[in-house]
Amino acid sequence: MPNAEGRMPKAGCRRPSRAALAVAILVAAASPAVAAERLLVVPLENNRDEPSIYWLSEASAILLADNLNWLGVSAITRPERVRAFETLHLPPSATLTRATLIKVGELAGASEIVVGSIERQEQELIVRARTIRLDSGRLNPEVVERGALGDLFGVFERVARKLLGRPADGPPLESRPPLVAFENYVKGLVAESPAAQERYLERAVELHRADDRAWLALWEVWTETGQHEKALKAARTVAAGSRFSRRARFRAGLSELELGRHAEAFAEFKALDAERAAPELRNNLGIVQLRRGGTAETGRATWYFTLAADADPDDPDYCFNLGYAYALENDLAAAVYWLREAVRRDPADGDAHLVLGAVLEARGSAVEASRERELARQLSSQYNDAAGSTIPKSLERIKTTIDLPRAQRVESTIATPAERDQRELASFHLDRGRRLYDDRRDREALGELQRSIYLSPYQAQAHLLVGRIYLRNGRVREAVDALTVSVWIDDTPAARDALAEARRLLPK
Repeated sequence: MPNAEGRMPKAGCRRPSRAALAVAILVAAASPAVAAERLLVVPLENNRDEPSIYWLSEASAILLADNLNWLGVSAITRPERVRAFETLHLPPSATLTRATLIKVGELAGASEIVVGSIERQEQELIVRARTIRLDSGRLNPEVVERGALGDLFGVFERVARKLLGRPADGPPLESRPPLVAFENYVKGLVAESPAAQERYLERAVELHRADDRAWLALWEVWTETGQHEKALKAARTVAAGSRFSRRARFRAGLSELELGRHAEAFAEFKALDAERAAPELRNNLGIVQLRRGGTAETGRATWYFTLAADADPDDPDYCFNLGYAYALENDLAAAVYWLREAVRRDPADGDAHLVLGAVLEARGSAVEASRERELARQLSSQYNDAAGSTIPKSLERIKTTIDLPRAQRVESTIATPAERDQRELASFHLDRGRRLYDDRRDREALGELQRSIYLSPYQAQAHLLVGRIYLRNGRVREAVDALTVSVWIDDTPAARDALAEARRLLPK
């Protein structure tokens, strides 16, 4: 936690050793964490492509995931599934091959995946479903359930029980909205345009005003389209006793923030945090203070960002916000520290490289500043004109979800195929560069190492070898620059010794 002046903490979000941090980043990036016994339910296939029941494909995934969670099994919810598919650049309701489905499940941190099909025969619905065990690829026996379309909720409750080997009959797991309201809710989720989404969801809440999920879906549509007053009213409609109440209050706070009602947003986030602390709430309290200005009584932005980083030290957004806030306060040493922590956790964070470059420029570290700005440009063309020590405005990162443990966030387990290929290619060039260095083929080695650094900027070994090549070719100043970077990525004795030798050889 920060001290009375809001300085960097001495404990809490403790700075790991550079070696441990570098290893942790590479391992986390290369090996998706698999949460214990999580099920990913994908939309069941509409085998006959019947337009009249197109919405049932998405409804099947929602109902099965809900029922599995109510039966005590951890199933990935629709928002998590949608984020996973978006991260992998797949349509949320896409029909995928079994091999692709298995890969999606592995990347999303699932232990099993639920697949199957739906079919309508006159007024009867036929559902077939089975699970695939991802660690062994074993297909479990298919379960089949039939029922009237009007008994949609009962059909999927029975399917969920059969998948888990539970008795198919039992008391209803939870009260349900009228079927026609649920149909409009699902159609609103899968509609392609915001106007269509709004139309279906408004119809859903007209038919069943107590449908809290439909109100929250409307909040998303109205927030996306900039209708923040309407979004706020939607969030406030969710009843205080609802299981979605905390989520709705959090979203109300977000709407207040978007409307510039800082005092109201602060009060909402503060009350939620007092009831049950969460790093997302501390982060957003910091956002409020950053925008309106903190005081000794209400706390500075850096105070709240530090609390968020203490609670979830692996989240790069909290480190970025903390470094960014220090940069805006002109506390350059603290800003450099936390921005470097952010880029260590996410080397592809262009905003962090850009702000770090500006801060380093302000501190007089022109060479390092130039390197950070170049990295930002490589990551995005929007940074092509970046120069100087001016800190860009409005880069703070708001959290829009709450109470989802980081270990269960599907996006934290996903590395896209392109990212994995890039890491593997960077490793290939590093290995080639090391062999060429050992053979004293310095020109070729330097080319391989520079390719590796371009693909993966924060490789201490690559910078160390570049520094050594410069050093034995008499390019002492360039050696010092490369070795300085190697040391702050991974402070090893070899890198420190090489840097000390290079500095000793600098012209007096």
